Amino acid sequence: MSRHVGPDPLDRGRFPADEWGLVETSYSTVDLGLTETLFTVANGYLGMRDNPEEGRPAYSNGTYVNGFHETWEIRHAEAAFGFARTGQTIVNVPDTKVLKLYVDDEPLTFGTSDLEHYERHLNFRDGVLHRQLIWRTPSGKLVQVDTTRMVSMTQRHLALMTLEVRMLKGDAPVVVSSQILNRQDGRDEYHGRNIATAVEPLDPRKAGAFTDRVLLPRMHYANDDRMLLGYQCASSGMTIAVAADHVLTTTDRHEVVARADEDQTKMVYRIDATEGTTTRLEKLVTYHSSRGVPVRELSDRCDRTLDRAARYGVAHYVSDQRDWYARFWAAADVEIATPTPQHRAVQQAIRFNLFSLAQATARIDGLGVPAKGVTGSGYEGHYFWDTEVYVLPFLTYTSPDVARNALHFRSVMLPAARERAREMAQTGALYPWRTINGEEASAYYAAGSAQVHIDADVAYALMKYVRATDDRGFLVREGIDILVETARMWADLGFWRSNGERSFHIHGVTGPDEYTTVVNNNLFTNVMARANLEEAARAVHRIRAHDPEGWVRVAARLGIADGEADEWQRCADGMAIPFDEGLGIHPQDDFFLDREVWDLSRTPSETRPLLLYYHPLVIYRFQVLKQADVVLALFLQGDRFTLEEKRADFEYYDPITTGDSTLSAVVQSVIAAEVGYHDAALDYFHQSLYVDLADLHHNTVDGLHVASTGGVWSALVNGFGGLRDYGGELSFDPRLPATWPSLTFRLCWRGSRMLVELTQEQVRFSIVEGDGKVPVTVRGTSYVVAPDAPIVVPLPDQGDRIDGLLGDRPVTGGTRADGSRITAGVPEPIQPPEEMEHTGEIPAYVPDPPMPPI
Repeated sequence: MSRHVGPDPLDRGRFPADEWGLVETSYSTVDLGLTETLFTVANGYLGMRDNPEEGRPAYSNGTYVNGFHETWEIRHAEAAFGFARTGQTIVNVPDTKVLKLYVDDEPLTFGTSDLEHYERHLNFRDGVLHRQLIWRTPSGKLVQVDTTRMVSMTQRHLALMTLEVRMLKGDAPVVVSSQILNRQDGRDEYHGRNIATAVEPLDPRKAGAFTDRVLLPRMHYANDDRMLLGYQCASSGMTIAVAADHVLTTTDRHEVVARADEDQTKMVYRIDATEGTTTRLEKLVTYHSSRGVPVRELSDRCDRTLDRAARYGVAHYVSDQRDWYARFWAAADVEIATPTPQHRAVQQAIRFNLFSLAQATARIDGLGVPAKGVTGSGYEGHYFWDTEVYVLPFLTYTSPDVARNALHFRSVMLPAARERAREMAQTGALYPWRTINGEEASAYYAAGSAQVHIDADVAYALMKYVRATDDRGFLVREGIDILVETARMWADLGFWRSNGERSFHIHGVTGPDEYTTVVNNNLFTNVMARANLEEAARAVHRIRAHDPEGWVRVAARLGIADGEADEWQRCADGMAIPFDEGLGIHPQDDFFLDREVWDLSRTPSETRPLLLYYHPLVIYRFQVLKQADVVLALFLQGDRFTLEEKRADFEYYDPITTGDSTLSAVVQSVIAAEVGYHDAALDYFHQSLYVDLADLHHNTVDGLHVASTGGVWSALVNGFGGLRDYGGELSFDPRLPATWPSLTFRLCWRGSRMLVELTQEQVRFSIVEGDGKVPVTVRGTSYVVAPDAPIVVPLPDQGDRIDGLLGDRPVTGGTRADGSRITAGVPEPIQPPEEMEHTGEIPAYVPDPPMPPI
């Protein structure tokens, strides 16, 4: 079911198309929460939503540190053994963004102050957020206010802010109040709640709120232009210290007053500003967190960071940041020709998604990638399978060192995964469906813990990285442990069944499609488990044959028995792969086709996503998908299916896929391109491209959809570029959209960087960095790209072209293998109570109810 948006759905009067930035030229409170998210600055460790320096108005004042969380007891109405017991929620850490401005004792307040000029610009070339405005004060004076905000990519714990105030007309007393404020525990400084917590619709994608204090004060001070707050989480025991240093530059008379208490520190600068002069305040900020290091030690770390930052200065770090992004774009940029405004809009959106990936991953440094990055509190700040399937491929081919960091994090989580497997009566390791600290935090097991395919997803990402980088050392030291323990889990979870011939079955699982749960032989799970078992067996045999010293360590560490790897291979060879001869498709699971089809063509758009309007059991009784499931298997394990099978599966599943998950459209775009549905491929690409920029799922207020941003890269490179890497061999079968003159992208492959330039007539490969040769295959013909020998391959076409879309018609009248006919229907929803649209708009009045339990 398509969310048709076209190539340029944004209001270009307010958001002009800038290929290297996101620009807003007029202020509005209508979509306050959305723009707070879109203009976030982050580095993967630290993220700052774009709340105004003045503190208000705000939908959700938010600053987040990756992995910094509070824990809480999950209270099940009807508990059972093995249910997740401890919830984990990312904490809104102390806010350092506050730089309140008063002129003639009048506050600058957005939405009420008279602004003659306004613009904010998030620059993709350096990651600096710049805001400029001209304010006419109530007394008629003109004040130009320029602010910048940057989270450093080179210094993980550092953020920089500047404020410049220039009196364009008139003299006036100016006051700047620089603060660190604990917003997590209840109310903001104006004794009101964020809009986000004041109105809480029933939406499982949103984070809950705490009833008790989260951050327990451990330290605070403000003196000599430096201030600090330090806390320990009440339940998780995690600690954090937040500090800020200041440099004031002005020729006008001024004074400073420092104030501090346990939840707020201030440096208040009082300036007698004169017409034509500029006052500049630089605010250098640092965050240090830990699982339990005392706050006093974190305070010392803050001092070291700020002392070093003071020596080098803001200009130095901005220059470093620009150099960092230059390297990032040299490795990761994807370009289309931009002869028309629509093409320029698409180019801007592509770079926004890639830039968001950088901000979500660059400095994770041993942590995972949360589903929302560090741009909001959505999904509680948890890590999912999203990273491995949608983000790791991008990192592997553009920033392999970051990909390795993310995989190392999964390695560190392995002991907890082993414990979870034992709790679930399995051998090996079972990764949690959603987590921060390694423990399972999914309270609804049917759509959570039952998604055991996460084991295979981690193994998939691991081997993609190993093959693309040839990092055999990582495989022997850490990766093999993941492969072996996940293979053991599959061999134990499945069972052999004989009906003429033996086959291996996996029952009681949920695939990626969360609208169909706890089924037998989910095709995606079985296909991915088969690959996991094969990779583990292959890796064990390879290490034993080619690295005898490494094998001794691996065998001793993992206790690998003789014949164990051969058993994994037998399980893979015997894996049950459902297929229905009547329809000529792969059923999503053993009983999926027994259900009636949900006719999405007759489903009102206002009842989407379905999970917010129908009880899960209602949804489970129908053939209807939240997201691509079988179609995702066709992409990730595409060499195990024929083109005819892919086309038949896509034609069947596309019209019953709601796209209620942001993970779906990217995959549908890739397979639509491969099987020839070029209109659908481009339509789904646009849906993916504007997930956040156009807020297509109405929850970007809670943070960006990081997996979708990674999927945009896949839709471009794997879909239109036609890249596949089955078995570690690069192959290309391009599918350039008919309206695009060209597509250019980069790939890192075993130490070399290759440039791929695709037009309607040819594809050109060249080595732009490194001295290695890269073998490639284009539509079955092999070539070798050398540093001094680019390859140009003529293209007679861009593959099959099937016009039209599939997603607007029901699947009815098909005949199952048993001869029965499939029917279609639509259940009647019960209208939920009226709720505020999730746009972040400020309502006229928001009551202040007690904070609900999490």
